[in-house]
Amino acid sequence: MTDLNGECPGVFLQETLFPTTGGFIDGRYCETISAGNTSLSCCLPCPLADWRYADNIAQRVEVASWISVAILPLCVFILISYAVLAPKWTNRHYLSICFTVGICVMEIAFIIPLGVKPNQCYNEITPNDMYSNLSCAFSGSMLLFGGWLCVMWSFIRTIAFHLQVCWEVVLGPKFMWGAFLFGFGIPAIGLAVMLKITGVSFRFGEICHINIYKGLHDYWIPVMVFASVALILQVSTMAYCIHVYLRSLFDKSASTSDNSSGIPSYTASVRTVSARHAWRRMQRVLRLQWRGVTLVMIILGNVIFFAVVFIKLDTEDSPTAANLKKAEPWFECLAAGYDKKECVSLAAGMGPNEATVLAMVYLLSFVGFWNFILFARPLMFVGWLDFIRTAFLRRHEFISADANDRFADDSKGFEMLTTTTVRTPHPEPYNMRSPSPDRMAGRTPVDIPSRVNSLSSVRSPNRMNSLSSVRSPNRMNSLSSVHSPNRIHSPSPTFDRSVHFGQEARYVRPNMSFSGPRPPSSSQNTREWDPSSTFARGNVL
Repeated sequence: MTDLNGECPGVFLQETLFPTTGGFIDGRYCETISAGNTSLSCCLPCPLADWRYADNIAQRVEVASWISVAILPLCVFILISYAVLAPKWTNRHYLSICFTVGICVMEIAFIIPLGVKPNQCYNEITPNDMYSNLSCAFSGSMLLFGGWLCVMWSFIRTIAFHLQVCWEVVLGPKFMWGAFLFGFGIPAIGLAVMLKITGVSFRFGEICHINIYKGLHDYWIPVMVFASVALILQVSTMAYCIHVYLRSLFDKSASTSDNSSGIPSYTASVRTVSARHAWRRMQRVLRLQWRGVTLVMIILGNVIFFAVVFIKLDTEDSPTAANLKKAEPWFECLAAGYDKKECVSLAAGMGPNEATVLAMVYLLSFVGFWNFILFARPLMFVGWLDFIRTAFLRRHEFISADANDRFADDSKGFEMLTTTTVRTPHPEPYNMRSPSPDRMAGRTPVDIPSRVNSLSSVRSPNRMNSLSSVRSPNRMNSLSSVHSPNRIHSPSPTFDRSVHFGQEARYVRPNMSFSGPRPPSSSQNTREWDPSSTFARGNVL
């Protein structure tokens, strides 16, 4: 260490003694010091967090990784439940599934350093970045991508909640595919742009975080825009719910007090019914989505807190003239050879303190815990018990041995073994015949034989012969075709309709008819009884 100090005082190391390539060069924390006629660039040893905070800052940050180890199985349990169990046990929805996937990505970012144990520094003054350390590339990328996913799906879930409650829009497949496109497309594009322009490196702990250079423009501002819009929509939706609830209460009281007769008016009744209907509809939506709404509020609050802390950290760590002037007392303390514990208090004004940084890391790892508490329904565990009982503990039906031997080869004891087609008999056609001329003339069948006898007695053989000689076969055919029994004849003018259809009914208007208003008559004021015919005395004063 003494050889690397060069001409720099105290714990500072001379920058010119180190290569200019390798690691994250912009992550060096150096200050120019005048030494006679020359100026030297002296840098604090890596990692910088060990000099600004307590000695065990790395171990305290590692606690967040072990918290993620305990929480990640809970999130995986929810995803497996969504995939295996029926919807009646989980009430799964693509918004909840994608939100849980984003949280799992963040939890994995905290777990990676536990298995790899990466080296935070490339050399004594240069921290590693995503190009010099593979663990840094994966942990930083997954942490920022998971944050993007949580913010975007919080934004999409807030839009869905706002459309359902305030505008009564039914979300369909178009909204779902649009949510998939924006929910995964925007985070992927944002991550690619951020890694290309800004990158990630070790700043505190064994997890890589976004760098300072243009990190505000390509990550924090877009994330804050979506988070702020989601928060505004969420607050406005809840305010609308409160407004509808209060309106339903006031309309209920006003509907009974507007009318002096005590009977509510039609307008007030319709207004009350509409308000109550809207409130009942919102109650159903809130009952189904209160878990998602609560988790969205937690995520948005954490994201805003993380953004404020990181932006303040970037602002204080950037090597500007104002920041270097603010850090001069701390540099002088370290250059004088004092112990870093004695100089830590002088660095209190340089960025967020240790408690704030640890709170940010712990809250970030606890997001999965809130996801499990809100999305793990009690019915989900009941569904797993039912799944295990039906899959591994199947109850075999008991069949006695004698019944099995008796009916093994005997198929005659079973019914409906073969299907036989039974033809339904077709109904015979009903032949309708036209009435005979005698029936049309009003004669009964009883009169027909007597008439035939009389005709047979009158007609003589000579007359019959003469008639037969006159009638030719052609004429008989024409007559038979005209007087066919199948021909329907119209009734004669002398046909009596009362014989077949009865007498015509006539409407008799009643004397006391109330179908329409009638003026009062003098007959209505007359008495219906005579007082002299009874024991009552008339004209008694």
